Amino acid sequence: MTVEQARFRYLFLLGLRWFPVGLTIPVLVLLPLERGLSIAQVGAVAAIQGFTVLVLELPTGGLSDALGRRPVLLIAGVVNLASLAIWSFADSVALFAVVYLLQGVYRALDSGPLEAWYVDHALAADPKADIEGGLSRSGVVLGLAIAGAALISGGLVWLGPIGPVSALTVPVFVALGLSLVSTVAVALLMTEERSTRGLASWVASVRGVPVAIGGALRLVRRSRVVLALITVEFFWSIGMVTFEKLMAVRLSELTSAETAGALLGPVNSAAWAASAAGAALVPLLTRRIGPAWSGFTLKIVQGVTIVGMGLFAGPAGVIGAFLLCYAVHGAANPVHAGLLHRQAEGEYRTSLLSLNSMVGQPGFSFGAIVLTAVAAGAGTPTAIIVGGVVLAAAAPLYLVRSKEVFREHSQAGTSRSLAL
Repeated sequence: MTVEQARFRYLFLLGLRWFPVGLTIPVLVLLPLERGLSIAQVGAVAAIQGFTVLVLELPTGGLSDALGRRPVLLIAGVVNLASLAIWSFADSVALFAVVYLLQGVYRALDSGPLEAWYVDHALAADPKADIEGGLSRSGVVLGLAIAGAALISGGLVWLGPIGPVSALTVPVFVALGLSLVSTVAVALLMTEERSTRGLASWVASVRGVPVAIGGALRLVRRSRVVLALITVEFFWSIGMVTFEKLMAVRLSELTSAETAGALLGPVNSAAWAASAAGAALVPLLTRRIGPAWSGFTLKIVQGVTIVGMGLFAGPAGVIGAFLLCYAVHGAANPVHAGLLHRQAEGEYRTSLLSLNSMVGQPGFSFGAIVLTAVAAGAGTPTAIIVGGVVLAAAAPLYLVRSKEVFREHSQAGTSRSLAL
């Protein structure tokens, strides 16, 4: 498989994977409320997904490294289909708890294998392949898929119920059908060489999970660069609370709850489009100043946009800062992922990605607890500013890579190409 073939399949499968998510985003909270749950119950069952991902993230990453990317993604697809099928008729706390439990299992299984598959094939075809360029295109595809699907979902709801199916349930059924298509596409397009098959292979792969996890952890222990990137993820996740949670509160304070609710749909769709645009500009930035300095710059700029969300006094200013924040966020994701991939050993690539993702879970939870407490005591603008400062404070950690490479140059006395 050529680099171009691997990239095309990766982007196509990625778009199919995230389009159903975009369809369900607008009804995530509204649908369980329509079926009788309280807002507190919705929050409680939704938390199940986060805890499940936290527990399973690293073991499932090790399973992908040991068993293979394709089998794990196929298992994830089946779990997702079961979750959406139950979601289509769930009408109690217990059933919605099952939905979010299965979604947590799905997200843990799904986190990393497709991206790792693409990088493995691209580097196998060309060790000097521009994986950052491919990952930046993935940000474009992801952003456009979610933005477009969110708009379509709104249109489906606006059209009203279809027979006995309520308007809010229609997007879930459409997402279920497209998720089935996505799973079939994975089975057809993700080619992967596996030396052994059958029950013995599965048993050996499961036994290899602890080895894969241990390999990823050893890589973190012996590499200052990987440790720095994982730390960036932790601080980044704390800062994400500002634009994923506190933005809605800030906007409602400046207008009203009803006005904010009406604005957030199109604003979020525009934000994901801005994220796609930001990801599209990554190759230009990385070619000019390099991935490490690109990560540093983007974190500083994103911190400034978040601080702007806290300082601006009008809805237009807050929304403008929010859109800029998402544009930078879309650019920062492929830069961070590219730097992490460059440090990963192919055998343990998914385990390292899962470890990076797993660190983000407690980071976001910690940020949600602390920043909402700050908002309650000192006001939402103050909490947003604090989150922006915390996010930007991690920017210098990206430069650990540059310093380490420089030290290698000095000690070895070789050229830049040989050092790399």
